Amino acid sequence: MRYRLAIVAPNAVEVVRYAGGWLFDRTTAGWEVTVLVDDHTDIRPLQILGATVLDIEQSLAAPKHDTWPHAVAVPTQMIADCRVRDGILECLDRRSAELSLWGDALPAELEDRVQTTHHRVSRAARAFKACALATAGFPGEEVGPTEVFRVSPARATAGPVSAR
Repeated sequence: MRYRLAIVAPNAVEVVRYAGGWLFDRTTAGWEVTVLVDDHTDIRPLQILGATVLDIEQSLAAPKHDTWPHAVAVPTQMIADCRVRDGILECLDRRSAELSLWGDALPAELEDRVQTTHHRVSRAARAFKACALATAGFPGEEVGPTEVFRVSPARATAGPVSAR
């Protein structure tokens, strides 16, 4: 059984910019990575990084599944969607999955429940992220050596699967 990572975001560029290196590193480590996006007009950048891409509306409307991801990642801007917020709080309350957030506007209710961590992006991930950014129309965007997340404690049943 493979570890599963689910990412919820408004579009592919958001994921590639802020979590693309981490996503690639998880994929190459054997994780099954699924990205749920609102705008799925151009999913090629996420496919370059190894992710499976699904429509967020169809996925959130589906009945609950027996299989829950080991880790969930979300930009803080998505917390405004009550469905996403409820899922985040469920992850935190039940410790059903490790939660990773990126972005600046962290709601006060989450500040004490997550800690800042830096993922050191592998050289291969930096190269693939640069390619994904170029495919998305941002060929000159710099790809740094780290990506910053706010992370919850690891899932209670799966051992440490941290973003570090």
